[in-house]
Amino acid sequence: MTTWTPPGLPQKARCLVMGVVNVTPDSFSDGGRWFDPDVAVRHGLDLVEQGADIVDVGGESTRPGAARVSLDEELRRVEPVIRALAQEGVTVSVDTMRAEVAEAAVAAGAALVNDVSGGLADPAMPRVVAAAGVPYVVMHWRGHSRDMEARAVYADVVTEVAEELRKRVDSVLAEGVSEHQLVVDPGLGFAKRAEHNWSLLAGMGTLRELGFPIIVGASRKRFLGRLLAGADGAPRPFDGCDDATLAVTALAAHAGAWCVRVHHVRPNADAVRVAAAWREGEGVR
Repeated sequence: MTTWTPPGLPQKARCLVMGVVNVTPDSFSDGGRWFDPDVAVRHGLDLVEQGADIVDVGGESTRPGAARVSLDEELRRVEPVIRALAQEGVTVSVDTMRAEVAEAAVAAGAALVNDVSGGLADPAMPRVVAAAGVPYVVMHWRGHSRDMEARAVYADVVTEVAEELRKRVDSVLAEGVSEHQLVVDPGLGFAKRAEHNWSLLAGMGTLRELGFPIIVGASRKRFLGRLLAGADGAPRPFDGCDDATLAVTALAAHAGAWCVRVHHVRPNADAVRVAAAWREGEGVR
């Protein structure tokens, strides 16, 4: 199991919990709820009270089919929220694919850059991250939201995702990012069908062989809603998938995930503690 944590982030013996603050009107689960900056800040502080180690602030929806927002609009959404939370001592990450947003976010106090494109959407991103020296999440990505579902074609999803992540890691290292800054994300739901997501979760051992901390973002995603579909075949609503998210969190933490990214923090924080106790119990004979 990877035991180290990138510099500048909370050092815990258990899986970390990243709470989500979507400063957007159209995110798949909670679009609009935290769009007002003051409301978003209060929500971020509440997530910390519930047990979040990191608060992830994003100003652009990446749900399937979502249209991109302008650079200025993304900056307008996230910068004041990140600055206010950082001033309160919160460890903040910025969820962005744009180098200019990442640079402004770090200047405002963000301690981590969470890039769902792994540097593919903006070639300048790795250089910005390298210069900033902050931890960098490199996610497996095959294209923007408008067409990513058409790219969900794999012969062996675990092997292919691991190999494509390795190539992205090699690329960002070549741009000057330190290996000690890197976290990898298999990108559940991004150019992945439900069966691909389950295979990747079950294949955590293979992903860990990459040698970097792994973040898992399964919270409220469509593959959970489809698993829990009613008798009429209608998927469970997003906010009806929190119990299933807890199960994934506990299993992922037990399997060695470094961090889980979730919407409903308190029960997920409990789940990672259960997983940590379970792992510790396994060492007692």
